[in-house]
Amino acid sequence: MDKILEGLVSSDHSVPVKKAIVKKVVEAAEKEVTEEQCQALFTLTTRLILVGEDAFQKQIGFQVLEAYARYHRPEFERFFNKDFVLSLLQQGYGQLDRKDPAVIDYIHCCLRLLISCPSVLEIFGVIQVEVLRMVCKRPEPVLCARLSTLLSDFLQCIPRDKSGVLFCQQLVRTISYFHCFANQERELREYVGQVTKVSTLLQNIWKSEPATLLPSLQEVFAIISSTDPSFDPSIALASLVQHIPVQMITVLIKSLTTDQNVRDASMTKALCRMIDWLSWPLAHHVDTWVIALLKGLAAVQKFTILIDVTLLKIELVFSRLWYPIVRQGALAVLSHMLLSFQHSPEAFHLVVPHVVHLVQSLRTDGLLTSKAFLLQFTELIHCMMYQYSGFPDLYDHILEAVKDLPKPAEEKIKLVLNQSAWTSQSNSFASGLQRQAGKSETGKTGLVNLGNTCYMNSIIQTLFMATDFRRHVLSLNLNGSNTLMKKLQLLFAFLAHTQRAAYAPRNFLEASRPPWFNMGSQQDCSEYLRFLLDRLHEEEKTLQVLESAKPNVSSLVDSSSSNDTTGAASAEEQEESHLTAAEPKADGRTLIERTFGGKLITGIRCMQCNCISEKEEPFTDLSLAFCPSAIPQESPQTQGPSEEPKVLCQGSVNGGSELPEPGSAKAPASSVSFVPVTNEPPLSVPDLVNYFLAPEILDEDNAYFCEKCSSLQRAEKTMKVVSAPEYLILTLLRFAYDAKCHIRRKILDNVTIPPLMRLPVHASTSPAQCSSSTSSPLQVDSPDSSENLAKKLKPSQRDEEEEEKARIDGVEEISRLGEMPVQSVPYVLSSVVMHSGVSSESGHYYSYGRNINGADGTQHPANHFAIKEETGSGQAECSLSTCSALSVPPEHSDKLPNSGQEAKDWLLFNDSRVTFTSFQSVQNITNRFPKDTAYVLMYRKQEQPGQNLNGGLMANGVRLSAEPPLQKELLDAIIKDNKLYLQEQELNARTQALQAPSSSCSFRPNGSDDNNPPGSCGPSGGGGGGGGFNTISRLVF
Repeated sequence: MDKILEGLVSSDHSVPVKKAIVKKVVEAAEKEVTEEQCQALFTLTTRLILVGEDAFQKQIGFQVLEAYARYHRPEFERFFNKDFVLSLLQQGYGQLDRKDPAVIDYIHCCLRLLISCPSVLEIFGVIQVEVLRMVCKRPEPVLCARLSTLLSDFLQCIPRDKSGVLFCQQLVRTISYFHCFANQERELREYVGQVTKVSTLLQNIWKSEPATLLPSLQEVFAIISSTDPSFDPSIALASLVQHIPVQMITVLIKSLTTDQNVRDASMTKALCRMIDWLSWPLAHHVDTWVIALLKGLAAVQKFTILIDVTLLKIELVFSRLWYPIVRQGALAVLSHMLLSFQHSPEAFHLVVPHVVHLVQSLRTDGLLTSKAFLLQFTELIHCMMYQYSGFPDLYDHILEAVKDLPKPAEEKIKLVLNQSAWTSQSNSFASGLQRQAGKSETGKTGLVNLGNTCYMNSIIQTLFMATDFRRHVLSLNLNGSNTLMKKLQLLFAFLAHTQRAAYAPRNFLEASRPPWFNMGSQQDCSEYLRFLLDRLHEEEKTLQVLESAKPNVSSLVDSSSSNDTTGAASAEEQEESHLTAAEPKADGRTLIERTFGGKLITGIRCMQCNCISEKEEPFTDLSLAFCPSAIPQESPQTQGPSEEPKVLCQGSVNGGSELPEPGSAKAPASSVSFVPVTNEPPLSVPDLVNYFLAPEILDEDNAYFCEKCSSLQRAEKTMKVVSAPEYLILTLLRFAYDAKCHIRRKILDNVTIPPLMRLPVHASTSPAQCSSSTSSPLQVDSPDSSENLAKKLKPSQRDEEEEEKARIDGVEEISRLGEMPVQSVPYVLSSVVMHSGVSSESGHYYSYGRNINGADGTQHPANHFAIKEETGSGQAECSLSTCSALSVPPEHSDKLPNSGQEAKDWLLFNDSRVTFTSFQSVQNITNRFPKDTAYVLMYRKQEQPGQNLNGGLMANGVRLSAEPPLQKELLDAIIKDNKLYLQEQELNARTQALQAPSSSCSFRPNGSDDNNPPGSCGPSGGGGGGGGFNTISRLVF
C-alpha cells in the first residue's frame, strides 16, 4: 500500500484521479494490514507531512496517517514513541530544521491520535523538558504560537513546579523579543494573532498555577526596566496586561514603588515602556496599570521620574488619540499626566500645537464614538487652559475650535485639578514611611507659622479671601518693582497656585512687620492689619506723586484693562507708576481706599447755642466698643479709665491714630449709665455698630469748647457714615485696660455675627463749620438719660413695627430727624478673625473665610435671597438710620451663603491647616470654646440692581469678574518653587525610607472643628496632620 501511495503522489495524474485513489487507500485502513505495512505507511505519511513538496502532498499525508493510526493504534504507538519525538524536537527531520513550525504541527497531530494510549504519558514528559529548552532559545513568533497552541490543547505537556515557573519567565522573555517588521495589514494581523496565542497560554498557566504569576510579573518588570541600550523590548508584552487580575494592582504597585532596590533609571525605563504599550491594539487595562504606577510614584514622592517621563512621553500618548482602537485608553493616561503635572505648563504646551487638528479630525471622521470622545477631550483641554491661563496667543485658536462645545463648570474644574495633583495622591503605598502632608481637600493653601506669626497669617488669609481685592492685586503690573505691594502680589500668587500644603511667608513677614513688633512675640492682628493697609496706601500715594511729576511717562494700568503686560516704560518708570489701577486718572484714590476706604462725618452740636461743627474723616475700619455694662469691672466705676467704648480707630492712612484725640474721645458721661439686663439675648454686631453711631453727650470733664459761646459747653456728638466701603472691616474692642492690675483684660462676651447686615449710609453734604439753631436739623430726645441710646441698642418690638411700616426697602428716605437722606446698604459676611485666649499678650489667632464659588465672586446670599424684612415675625428690622441684621428665609437658613452644602460653605484657616467648616461653626464657636471670640470681621458690600453705591471697585466699569491670568514673572516664580517643592518631597521620602527600618511613626488624626478647639499658637501653628505606620507583605520586584 505504501508503494502505491508513493507512486501516486509522484505521478502525473490529475488531482481528481489522485484524490480518488487516496480515498481507496484510506478505506483500506479498515482491513487487516501487517505491522510492516503499517510502519511503512507511517514513515511515508510522516515524510509527506514534514517534507512534502506541496500542500497537496502534506494533505494526503495527514489523511492517510490519521486513518491508519485510528485503526492500527498499537502499531502507531510503537512508531510514534518518545525517542522519535525527542529526535524530532532535538534534530528535526532530514533537512527540516527542528525550529520549523511543521515539526510542532506534526507532533500536535500525532498527540491527538494517541491521547487515549498509556504511552502518551512518556511523550508528555519528553515534551515538558524540550519545550522549556526551546523557549529558552527565543523562538520566533510563528513557532512560539504553534507551540502555544499545542500546549493549550495538551496542558500535560506544560512544565510543572519550579520548571513551570522558569518556563513562564522564559516565555515572557521570549515575547519581549517579538518584533514585527511587516507593513501589510495581513501580516500585521498574523503577528497580533500569534502574540495573542502566546499570551493566552500564559493566562491559562497563571489560572491553573497561581504560583507562577508573581515570578512572571517580576520577569516583565526586569525586562521593561532594563537600561541596556542594545535591548529594546517588544510592545507585545502589553498583551499580558489584560490577563493580570485587576485586583492585584494595588499590592503590586505598592511593592514596586517602595522597593529600595529599584533604581530611578530602571523605574523610568519601565514606566516609559509601559506607556509605549498603549500602542498595542488589543490589550485591555494598560491605561489602568500605567495610571496606577503614576499614582504610586507620586504617593512616594518620586517626582523626578514623573517629570522626566511626562515630558518624554506626553506627545507620544497624544499621538495615540488619532487611532480609534486605542484612543480611549490613551486619553485616560493623557488626562492623568496633564492634570497631575501642575507645577508647570511645560507638558501641556508640548501638545497644544496638535489640539486643533485633532478636534477637526474628530468632528469629521464619521465614527459614532468620536462625538462622545470629543466632549471628554474638550473638557480636559478646558481644565488645562484654566490651570495655566495667561497664554492667549497659544489658546485663542483652541477656544475658537471648541467654542460650540460645552465647557465644564469652574467648580468641577477646580475639583478635578485638586484631586489630580501629584501632591494630592494617597501615599498609603509608602509602607513604613512617614506620610507627607498633601494639600487639603479644600484646595486652599495654608500659611506656615514662623513663630507666633498667627496674627499675620490670619490677616493675610482674610485679605486673600476678599475676592475683589485679591483679583486687583494679582492683576497689577508690578514687573521689576520691589515694593510691599509686589511682595503681597507674589504671596497671593503662591496662595492661589502653589502645590505646597502650606507656604512659608518669610519675605513678606520681614517686609510688612511693624518696627515695634518683636520677632517671635504674640502681636495684635488688628494693629498689624492697620499698619499693613497704611503701608500699602502710603506706598501707592508716594508713587502717584512721583508719577505726577513725570507727565510724559505712561502709567501702567491694571492688566485687566491693558493688553500690554510688558510695557515700554523702563524699570524705573514701572516701579514709580505700577500701582495705578484701572480707574479714571482723575479719581486719584489708592487701591486700599477704593477697597476698604469709607467716610464718616463727625458732628458736634452745642446744646447752648445749637451751633453745629462737622468734620469729614476717612476710615478703613471701625473699632466697635462694648457697652460699659459688658466690660468687666473691678470697681463700681461705669467704665475703665483708658478704654473708650466708642472710638474711630484709624491708622495713618486716615491721618489719625489708634487712640482718639484728647478731648474729642467719645466716652459716655458719668450720667449715662448702662444697667446689665439679665436673660437678654447676646449683643450682635449691629448692636455694636449702632452703639458706635449713637449720639453721645459731652459734659463735665469732657465738655466741648464752643467757639461761638467761647466757653466749655454741654454738647451732643454724632457720627454718620457717608460713604460705604466695598469691604467693611469691623474690629471688636475686646481688650479693656484694667488700671488696678495694669493689664489689658479681654471681654469674653459672645457677640452674634449675622451673615447679612445693613449699614445706614447718609447722603454726603458739605460739612458745616458752625450754623445757627434755625438751620440745624438736629433734634434729640432728652439727653439726661440713657433711654435714647438704649432704644437704639435694643429697640422694642413696638418701635420696630412702627418703623417697619414706614420703611421702603432700597429707596432713600428722610430720617426721622429730617436731616439727611439715608440709604441702607446691604453687606454680607466675608471673613472672621478669631482670637483664642484671655489676654492680648497671649493666645492664638485663626480665621474663617467664606468659600466663594463661581467666577465673579459675587454669589452672595444677598443676591440669592430677597432682602426683605418680615413684619410681624418678631424679627423685624430697624429703621434705615440704624444698622440691622437681615433675616434669611428659613428654607435657606442651612445653605448660607450659597453652596447649598453646609459643611463646605466656609473655610477654617488655622496657620498651615485649612479645612471645610460651616457658618454654624462660626456662630457657635464661642459657645463651644468660651475663650475663642470674634475679633476682626470683614463684610462685603452688595451691589443692588440698578445701583452703584460709592463707585465700587471698578475695572472697565465693573467688578473684576474672574481671576486674572498670572503674569510671566509670577508664573515663573511659582513654577520654580513648585519644582523645588517636588524635589524636597522626593528627598524627604528617600530619607525617611532609609530611616524606616530603625524608626517608627505615630498616627495622630486631625481633630474635628466642631469637637476640638481650632488650635494653639506656636511654630507648628494649628497644622494638624500626622503620619501612619503599617506593615504589609512586601513583593520585591
